[in-house]
Amino acid sequence: MADVQISARVSIPDSEIEWQFIRSSGAGGQNVNKVATAAQLIFDINASSLPEFYKEKLLNKSDHRITQSGKIIIKCQESRSQLANREQALADFIQLVASVAIVPKKRIATRPTKASKTRRIVAKKQRGNIKAARKKPGTEG
Repeated sequence: MADVQISARVSIPDSEIEWQFIRSSGAGGQNVNKVATAAQLIFDINASSLPEFYKEKLLNKSDHRITQSGKIIIKCQESRSQLANREQALADFIQLVASVAIVPKKRIATRPTKASKTRRIVAKKQRGNIKAARKKPGTEG
């Protein structure tokens, strides 16, 4: 079997991914009652060959698909085909693992310009005038 490619440098052996096929819930007629088309992917983060950076980030990630015990469980039952559900679950898994490698850019704090402050004040004055024009003449506050 081939490895699951996460990025250019990181791949996971197929043997580390466990598959379970279960019956789908919901509509589908007799097919739902007979065929185990829903695919469930189970991956143990701690027992994997992933680099420590990935393991640490995945375990700290707040995602409903990652359990307290450090397992990723992805269930897919969108299609009536077991193969299509398996491929979708694998794609979701790759996206989840690859998402922790993206380091967000640091935000550089900037101050508002004089022109933007002026525009803001002008807009507030205009809005205040519109609201003041709604009042009946002779009433205060």
